[in-house]
Amino acid sequence: MLNWDEFHEDDTSVAESKPSYQPQPPAPAPEPEPEPQAAEEVPTAAHEGTRYQAAETDRLARARQSLEELDVAAGLEELEMGAARIEVDDKRMINARADLNQLVPFKYEWAWQKYLDGSANHWMPQEVNMNADIALWKSRDGLTEDERRIVMRSLGYFSTADSLVANNLVLALYRLITNPECRQYLLRQAFEEAIHTHAYQYCVESLGMDEGEVFNMYREVPSVAAKSAWSLKHTQSLARPDFNTGTPETDQELLRNLIAFYCVTEGIFFYCGFSQILSMGRRNKMTGVAEQFQYILRDESMHLNFGVDMINQIKIENPHLWTPEFQDEVTQMILEGTELEIAYARDSMPRGVLGMNAAIMEEYLHFICNRRLAQIGLKEQFPGAQNPFPWMSEIIDLRKEKNFFETRVTEYQVGGALSWD
Repeated sequence: MLNWDEFHEDDTSVAESKPSYQPQPPAPAPEPEPEPQAAEEVPTAAHEGTRYQAAETDRLARARQSLEELDVAAGLEELEMGAARIEVDDKRMINARADLNQLVPFKYEWAWQKYLDGSANHWMPQEVNMNADIALWKSRDGLTEDERRIVMRSLGYFSTADSLVANNLVLALYRLITNPECRQYLLRQAFEEAIHTHAYQYCVESLGMDEGEVFNMYREVPSVAAKSAWSLKHTQSLARPDFNTGTPETDQELLRNLIAFYCVTEGIFFYCGFSQILSMGRRNKMTGVAEQFQYILRDESMHLNFGVDMINQIKIENPHLWTPEFQDEVTQMILEGTELEIAYARDSMPRGVLGMNAAIMEEYLHFICNRRLAQIGLKEQFPGAQNPFPWMSEIIDLRKEKNFFETRVTEYQVGGALSWD
C-alpha cells in the first residue's frame, strides 16, 4: 500500500519516488478499559444503538402525567362513543343532531356535486397573461377616462367584497350549517374567495396601480362604501361567538344572512362590475383582467346556485320560518340591494361607455332582481324587465364558451389548460 503522506506538491514524477511500503511492527495489544465510575444516570434511548438523545426526564414525566389525568370518559361522551350509525334522514341543513364529522351517507347529492364541479374548475391568477393589459394601461391613449374609471372601481369594490364574503363563510356560516356535504362545499367556496382576492391583487400589481387608492375605496368612495356597509350589516350578529341557531328568531337570522350574501352581495352587487369588465374584453380591451373576471364569474355563479339551493332546502325543512312577514322583509332586502347597485352603476358610468350606460344597466339590474326573487319563490318586482346583455347569460349559463373575445374556449376546467383558438 502506498503511503500518500510521502508525496509532496513539488514531486514531479511518481515514478521517481521510492516505494513507500515498509514492513510495520505488529500493533500493541489494547489496554483494558478502566472500570466505569459511578455517575448520575443520563436518559438514553430505549434500545441499544440509537444515536438520538431522549427527551428530558421531567418533561416526559409531565407528558405522561397529563395523559393519566385526561378525562377519557368526557371525550368519549363528546364523540358519542358507541352511538348508532347515522341514517340519511338524521341529516338536516340546520340544527341537526347527526355527527358532523361523517360525510357519508350523502343526503344532498347536489351539494357534493357542486363541490366536485368547483374543484374541476380550479384556476390561479398567474395563469393569465397580463402583458397586453399592462401595455394598454400604460399607454397615454390606450383607454378613455371613463374606461379607466370602470377598471379602478371594479377592482376597488371586488377586492373588498370577496374578503367580506370569505369572512362570512369562515366566521359565521360554516359553524351554523350542520350538513357535512354542504360544509365541504363551503370550504371550497372559501378557498375560491381567496383566489378571487388574489386575482384582484394580481391585476392591481401588474398594472402598477396605486394600491392604497384601490384597496381603500370601500372607505373612501361612497357608492362602494354603501355596498360594503350593507353586506357587513348582515354579518355582524352571526359572527358573534355566542350566536346559535335553534329558535325561530335565530334561524330566521341565519336565513336572512344567506339571502343577503348569496342573493344580494354575490347575486346583485357583482353584476354591474362583471358586465362592465366583460364588455371591455369583448372589445379586445383589458383582456387579461376580463379573463380573470370571466373565471371569477363562473365561480360566483356556482356560489349563487349553491346558496339558493341551501336557502330553499332550509325553507323545505323549516316551513315555519317562511312567514308572510319574513317574505316581505326579504323582498325589501333584495330591492335595497338593487337600488345600491344602480347607484354604483351611475357612479361608475356617469356617461355612456362600452355600449352601455346607467339607464341600460338599471334595466339589467331589475332583470337580475326578478331572477333572484323568483329563485327563492318570491314575486317579481319589475314585471317585463328584459336582459339587455344576453351575452352575459351565455357566459354564466353555458358550460362551453362561444364567441368570447372573438375566440372559443374548448372547455372550462382548469385555467392553465384552456385552449384559445
